[in-house]
Amino acid sequence: MITLKPKKGNLLIAEPAIIGDVSFNRSIVLIADHSQDGSIGFILNKPLDYTINELVPEIDVAFKVYNGGPVEQDNLYFIHKIPNLIPESIEISLGIFWGGDFSKVVELITKGEIKENDIRFFLGYSGWEANQLEDELKANSWVVTENIYKNGIIEKDYKSFWKEKMLEFGGEYSIWSNAPENPNYN
Repeated sequence: MITLKPKKGNLLIAEPAIIGDVSFNRSIVLIADHSQDGSIGFILNKPLDYTINELVPEIDVAFKVYNGGPVEQDNLYFIHKIPNLIPESIEISLGIFWGGDFSKVVELITKGEIKENDIRFFLGYSGWEANQLEDELKANSWVVTENIYKNGIIEKDYKSFWKEKMLEFGGEYSIWSNAPENPNYN
């Protein structure tokens, strides 16, 4: 399969061959930053058993929290599509923003001005040192695709996301779409 070069805003789709990698098995990662120094991204389809109100007591709503990746899993990160409401946001691309003034986020969620489909929270992030991601791409660990969903990716149903991408790729990937996540269940 021909893949794109990684860049901010693209998606990394885990190849079925990453079986056994607990962090990235069947993952879809949004690349938040990519440069010669390395890459940063957030796994979009790995919800945790936490909600934001369990981690931040000032917030009284139960938005899902996702596993963003294996790096700094004791830190909370977020992406969103409302930079007009959250100062200091950094644009990733296509109307998706990363971070910003967290105290403002807490205030706006409490007031009901930020809805769950506006923002996604993560514990940790995915990080690659210089050339590490490129090496993983050469080893066929990932497929890089455009983010055709733009900022709607924040609302994307995580349960079927990886399977949907496998079917979209077609060919041998279609077979993997129905394989059990754990081959021992076969």
